[in-house]
Amino acid sequence: MNARLSQVAPQTERYLRRQEAALDAAAGVFNRHGVKGATLAEVARELGLATSGITYYHKRKEDLASACFLRAIEVQSQVVSAASAESTLAGRVRALLRGCYRIEQDIALGRRGPLILFNEIRALPESHSGRVFDAYTGMFRGVRRLLQGPLPWLSRPALNARSHLLLSMANSRSLVRHHEPADLPALADRVADILIEGLAGPCARWSDALPARLGTAGSAGPSAGGQDFLQAATALINQQGFRGASVARIASRLNLTKGSFYHHHEHKGDLIAACFEQTFSIIREAIALARATQGSGWDRLALASQLLVAHQLSPAGPLLRVTALSALPPESRTPVQQTRNRQIAQLRALVVDGQIDGSVRAADQAVAAYLVDAMINAAAELPTWAPGVGETDAAQLFAAPLLMGIGWRG
Repeated sequence: MNARLSQVAPQTERYLRRQEAALDAAAGVFNRHGVKGATLAEVARELGLATSGITYYHKRKEDLASACFLRAIEVQSQVVSAASAESTLAGRVRALLRGCYRIEQDIALGRRGPLILFNEIRALPESHSGRVFDAYTGMFRGVRRLLQGPLPWLSRPALNARSHLLLSMANSRSLVRHHEPADLPALADRVADILIEGLAGPCARWSDALPARLGTAGSAGPSAGGQDFLQAATALINQQGFRGASVARIASRLNLTKGSFYHHHEHKGDLIAACFEQTFSIIREAIALARATQGSGWDRLALASQLLVAHQLSPAGPLLRVTALSALPPESRTPVQQTRNRQIAQLRALVVDGQIDGSVRAADQAVAAYLVDAMINAAAELPTWAPGVGETDAAQLFAAPLLMGIGWRG
């Protein structure tokens, strides 16, 4: 019997190693091409195998994607559980950020394989999405418990909104890509510092008043049909990924024919570029309005954040999510990324202005700008995790906890 076990154990260990290698390769492929765009053949090529070498472990692409999502959720759930051992809000936030950035450091240094991004869970078919959604919801509830103990006075919508904020900031990889792996532990503490303390200076106050709704000027006139098409396309790309947002699905949302698409955009690649340009136009409008405001740097930073978060849940929203950038061909990606970088620099300038006049507290300016950008980006998913939150209260429930501190009692 012992001889039999000694034969089975190595086979089991080898099976698990190969399965992990398949998940590592698949996570990288899914992150580059999306759930809809990736193929089992490409995953197999990453490993130097025939496609049958992958189907031995996962019969279908959806099985493999689900396994990747479940593994990533399990890894992050362990970090959430470890953070719950801390007794204070600051300790829990810091532990969560340090744990997540430690994982990113291990991935960057090759100590572990990549993990799939969570942004395309909705691209899974119904046959697979239920189990993955249940697992993700369980992780989300764990993050909510981290906040609920130290912040028992929060309403359920406010608690859910702050939980989504914390989880989104922990999973934002924009900052990670701009730092050396050795610097990630220190970066985690800078991110935690802003989440815990906020950006408001000693005299800064939060105001819910909004002077305007963004995008109303561009939604009228002869381009109204094009605006509607871009809006529908943006919402569907956010949910299903670029390859999951078929022309037929986009047209169906507006009760139009596929021919209507080609009236506005000759190629699907043109569509995503147009969606990005519309998003950039809205961000320009918000920053211009903020700059024109009489007041402190804090006032301008808060206003830009409010306007853009409110827009995400407005009839004219949402903005195109940053993750759609990977769907662009390389020759188109560079100018879009440059525009995005310039707009993050504009957010950073608002932070700097506030630090100069004393209305924004001392904090890492670059990190602050990226967090504000990531918060605005994540606001598009707010209705999923905080049902009932709308355009009028989104900024107060989502932007304010970042700018005032996640423990802010408004």
